[in-house]
Amino acid sequence: MSKRKIVIIGSGFGGLGAAARLLAEGHDVTLYEARDKLGGRGYTYELGDFRFDGGPTIITAPWMFDEIWEKAGRKREDYVQFVKCDPFYRIFDHEQEFFDYNDDEMFILNEIDKRNPDDKRGYLNFMKTTKEIFEKGFVQLADKPFLSVWDMVKVAPDLIRLQSYKSVYRYVSQYVKDPFLRQVFSFHPLLVGGNPFDTPSIYAMIHYLEREWGVWYALGGTGALVDAFERLIGELGGKVHVSTPVAEILVEGEGDARRAKGVRLENGEVVAADVVISNADVATTYMKMIAPQHRKKYTDQKLERMDYAMSLFVLYFGTNKQYRHEGTLKHHNIILGPRYEGLLQDIFQNRGRVADDFSLYLHMPSYTDPSMAPEGHESFYVLSPVPNLKSGVDWEQQAKPYRDAIIDFLDAKYLPGLKEHLVVEHYIDPLHFQGDLRSYQGSAFAFEPKLTQSAWFRPHNRSEEMPNLYFVGAGTHPGGGLPGVLSSSKIADDLIREQVA
Repeated sequence: MSKRKIVIIGSGFGGLGAAARLLAEGHDVTLYEARDKLGGRGYTYELGDFRFDGGPTIITAPWMFDEIWEKAGRKREDYVQFVKCDPFYRIFDHEQEFFDYNDDEMFILNEIDKRNPDDKRGYLNFMKTTKEIFEKGFVQLADKPFLSVWDMVKVAPDLIRLQSYKSVYRYVSQYVKDPFLRQVFSFHPLLVGGNPFDTPSIYAMIHYLEREWGVWYALGGTGALVDAFERLIGELGGKVHVSTPVAEILVEGEGDARRAKGVRLENGEVVAADVVISNADVATTYMKMIAPQHRKKYTDQKLERMDYAMSLFVLYFGTNKQYRHEGTLKHHNIILGPRYEGLLQDIFQNRGRVADDFSLYLHMPSYTDPSMAPEGHESFYVLSPVPNLKSGVDWEQQAKPYRDAIIDFLDAKYLPGLKEHLVVEHYIDPLHFQGDLRSYQGSAFAFEPKLTQSAWFRPHNRSEEMPNLYFVGAGTHPGGGLPGVLSSSKIADDLIREQVA
């Protein structure tokens, strides 16, 4: 195999995974990150002696990380430790009644029995059918590129047979009748930026994936996993540049002969490359980094017409009081509001306002890992899905009142005395996703994972505009979430191997 000079733009887990894989193949890899440290959405905030994971907190397929280290001739556990969460989640209804689940089927059936005994048989049938969805949608297809319409045509009969034209919520509702349990088993598309009422039922496999491989946490937070990648990439000879934004992907040739020839950094430096991989937002890559005359399919107009996933409001905070042994909270907590479909419509249909109510993901990493907070303190992050910037919401005006509403709610319902025990806090909103993360419309997950924006319909892992430009991350196939972005890095590795062999 001939050695290639490869430039990677961005250091989310897609970019980090691709860098490690390609270095293990013997390529010359240089990675450029615009922010002051690696991680992309997996950025780490440090406030005093508190550390907060900026983005992903849930590891659902640990073997995918192990595979990367094994390819490099190393063991992941020598770099970062994973511990299993039990329960995976504690999910609260709007009256603070909760449902736990893990990978023990009898445990889950007992939890269902507390809520609605008649749904136990339905849940077993649901799991039986989602196993087949998982086998097709993840095991067989997640790390395979959809570069041709024929790739889609070949799998269409299976997708139709598996009822992928139904939404996740509609699919779950065939088997589960209790309204709250329907929410419990259908919320998973929100983890990858999708609306359970629009996202195709193939995403119902996420629950099965969790049952298959568990929900894990990286000791030291997701930031420790980023640090492990940085160490691995350095050992393999990779070059990493932070605080170094890429301004332009340079292109040579015309028409079908177009090729990426390197990048121009914002400081003016030109870096030649045989292959360019973008882990930056796909829409931003095309619209801001590639001149219009070099784009035939992904014009600005096409990208503007596409549907983008929701954004997020995330508040990171620390307290001088410990809550881990008080009340009912666990490591991962999902707090569902009084509305489900109505709230999701408010979020995804960009109605120009932020709803007065919310559903929250409350993460308490110090429950499992006391090192995330000083002694005697507690570390949290609370996440609320919100509309992206297409909605026209003015977050310069809305952010503080929204923060106050969330703090008031948590103080009253889940974290008594929170307001008087707060010692540090920081929040991000859609303006952060648009500005610091350069995500079009402030989307937290790039393109919404609808049926018409999945697989072949999603921007391809190898660009349709030029054969030596590749994409990894949430905006390409298979989509968001750590398993998705790691799969995209494997696809890019496989395609480059085929191209240069």
